[in-house]
Amino acid sequence: MTLIARPHLLLTGLLSTFLLLAHTVAVQAKPFVWARASDALTLDPHAVNEGSTHALSHQIYEPLIIRDHTGKLEPALATSWRQEINPLVWTFQLRDQVPFHDGQPLTAEDVIFSLERALSPTSDLRTRLQGVQSFKVAAAGRIEITTHVADPLLPIRLTDIFVMSKAWAEANGAAKPQDLRAGEDTFAATHTNGTGPYKLVSREPGKTTKLTRHDNYWGWRDTDLSNRIADIIYRPIPADKDRITDLLSGAIDFVQDVPITDLEVLRQAPDLKLSVGPENRVIFLGLSVKPTINGQPNPLTKLDAREAIAIAVDRLAIQNTVMHGQSIPTAVLAPPGINGFPSDLDDIPPRDLDQARKLLKSAAVPEGFALNLDCPNNRYVNDAAICKAISEQMAQIGLKVTPVLRPKGAHFQTVRSGKSQFFLLGWGVPTFDSAYIFTNLFHTASQRIGTWNGTGFSAPELDKRIANLSKLNEPGARARSMYYIWQSAREARIYIPLHVQTLMYAMRQGISIPVDISNVPKLKHATITPDPDTEKSQ
Repeated sequence: MTLIARPHLLLTGLLSTFLLLAHTVAVQAKPFVWARASDALTLDPHAVNEGSTHALSHQIYEPLIIRDHTGKLEPALATSWRQEINPLVWTFQLRDQVPFHDGQPLTAEDVIFSLERALSPTSDLRTRLQGVQSFKVAAAGRIEITTHVADPLLPIRLTDIFVMSKAWAEANGAAKPQDLRAGEDTFAATHTNGTGPYKLVSREPGKTTKLTRHDNYWGWRDTDLSNRIADIIYRPIPADKDRITDLLSGAIDFVQDVPITDLEVLRQAPDLKLSVGPENRVIFLGLSVKPTINGQPNPLTKLDAREAIAIAVDRLAIQNTVMHGQSIPTAVLAPPGINGFPSDLDDIPPRDLDQARKLLKSAAVPEGFALNLDCPNNRYVNDAAICKAISEQMAQIGLKVTPVLRPKGAHFQTVRSGKSQFFLLGWGVPTFDSAYIFTNLFHTASQRIGTWNGTGFSAPELDKRIANLSKLNEPGARARSMYYIWQSAREARIYIPLHVQTLMYAMRQGISIPVDISNVPKLKHATITPDPDTEKSQ
C-alpha cells in the first residue's frame, strides 16, 4: 500500500508544482489592460485630430518632437532642430538607427513622405502645418522645412505629426490619409507600421486593440525592461460602472477615464491608486449662428439670445454638483499657461436669470423655445451629466433644452458638418499656443482651415488677423494681435467656456503612470513594481 501511495504522492506533488509554475508563468505573462470610455477613431495617424486617437497612436507611431507629461518639449525622431540664418528654413537632425516595426530603417524620405501626407487634403492635421511651403532632404539624416514666412513656432506644431513608412504605406494602398468624414475605410485604419515602443498585434474597432512591446525600440537601448509593460490590451468600455467594476475586480490595470462619482470608492480601495491633475483642455458650449438649422429659423443668430444663454449658465453648480469639485471654471476658451492666454478676460460673468429673460425677450425668442443640445456620451469627464445640468439651467429662463447623446464619432460629425444648433465640445491645445484655437475654432470653416468651426461664424477681418499670426515674429506685436482676437471672439459669443477639465487616472498599486497634461500618456515610461504576493508565490 505504501509502495503504491508514494508514486501517487510524487505524481500529485509534481502536478502541484507544474500547476504552480503554470500559474506563475500566467501571472508574469498577463497583458496590461488599459481601459477608456471610447475607442480611437482610427489607427491612421493623419486621419483625425482627436485626443483619444492620438493617445493610442503615440504608443505605435512617433513624431519628430514630443511632449512629456508636463508639456515640456523633448527630442523624439529628431535629436535636434534649429531655425537657420534664413528664417524661412528649419533644419531637423534625424535620429540614427531607428527601425520600423517591420525591421526596415527610418529614412529622411519616410519623414518627408509623412509630413506631405499630413498636409494632404484628407488629413485632419493639415492645420498644424499651415504656412509650410516645402520639405526636402538636406543631407543624409537631415531634413529641411521651408515656410512661406518666418515661423518661430513651427516645432511646437509637430508633436502629433506621426512618421510612418513610405514603402509600407505605398505597398498597401495607404499613401493618402483615410477620409473619415466621407466614411472611407483603408488599410492604415486597422494596420500599422511605426517606430514606436509598441507594435500592433490585432485590432477590432470598438472592442479590443492588442499591442506588444517593440524590443528593438531605439528608446529602450541599454534599458532594463523587466519592470516595463510587455503586452497591452486596449479596451473601450463606454459604461462607467463596467470600467470601475472591472478595475476593482482586477480585470483592468489602468483606467484613463475615471468617473468622478467613483472617486471615493477608488480612494478607499487598498489595491488601487489615483493620479490627479489638470488637463490642457477646456469644455465649452457652441452656438450656431447659421440663419436656419434643418430648415427652421435660428434665433441664436441674435447676439442677445447667445448672451442670455451665457449668463444663465451656472459654472459653479456644474463644478460642485456635476464635477464633484474636479474642474476649474473659466471664461476663456483656453487653459491657463498657453501662449497668448488673456488672463484679464478670465472673469466669469455673474449668473443673472432676470437679465437673461430680458435678453431673450429683446431677441424675440418665444418662451418655451425648444433647442436640442448635441452631446457626446463617451468623450469628456461626465459629458452627459454636464449636458443634463445645462438643460435644467436653461429651463429656468424658459428654454426647453433636450440633450441628444451620441458616441463621440457621430457627435463630432454632427458638429463639424454644421448640423448642430447647440452643442458641447472640448478642445485641447497640443501646440500650447492660442493660434491653434483660432485656426480650428474661429476661422471661417473650409476644407483646409476652420475645420472644427461648426457654428457658421465667419468674420473676414478676423480671418485675416488669424492668418497673419504666422507672419508676426516680434513677440509684442503677436501678443497684441492675439489679445485682439480673443476680445473679438468673446464679443461674438459663439462659444461659452465652462471649465478646464481635471483628469483622474486609476491604476493598480505598483503601476506608475502620471497624469499627462495633454491626456496622451506614453506607456513606454510606465513602470510596474512586482506584486509582493506574486513574488511570494514564486
